[in-house]
Amino acid sequence: QVQLVESGGGLVQTGASLRLSCAASGRTAGIYAMGWFRQAPGKEREFVGSILWSVGYTQYAQSVKGRFTISRDNAKNTVYLQMNSLKPEDTAVYYCTATTRIGALSGSEAGVDYWGKGTLVNVSS
Repeated sequence: QVQLVESGGGLVQTGASLRLSCAASGRTAGIYAMGWFRQAPGKEREFVGSILWSVGYTQYAQSVKGRFTISRDNAKNTVYLQMNSLKPEDTAVYYCTATTRIGALSGSEAGVDYWGKGTLVNVSS
C-alpha cells in the first residue's frame, strides 16, 4: 500500500554533511509516522530516528542526537535525514520506514509496516 524510495547516499569524508531523502507513494494518507534505521556490515540493524507525520514530533537515537535532523515535506510526501559531522561509525545502509499504526512504538522494528530498499552511506576517515 505504501512504497518508499531512498536517495542521497554516497561516499564522504569525516566531518562532512549529507542529506538523505525518502519519497513515499501509494496510500500515503494513512501514514502515522516515518523513520530511519541503519545497518552497518556485520552489525544488527539499529534505530536512527523517527517523525510523527501530522505534527512533526521527532525522536533520535543517542548516537546521532545533535548531529542528525529529521524533517518532512507534506506536499511531496517526503521525509529527509540531514546528517552533519559524519563519523566513520555512521557508515551503513540507511533504510526508510513507515507505519500506519497509530501509537506504534518508536525505535522498534515491530512497529514498522513498510521498508525502503536502503541507500548506502560510506564515511571515510
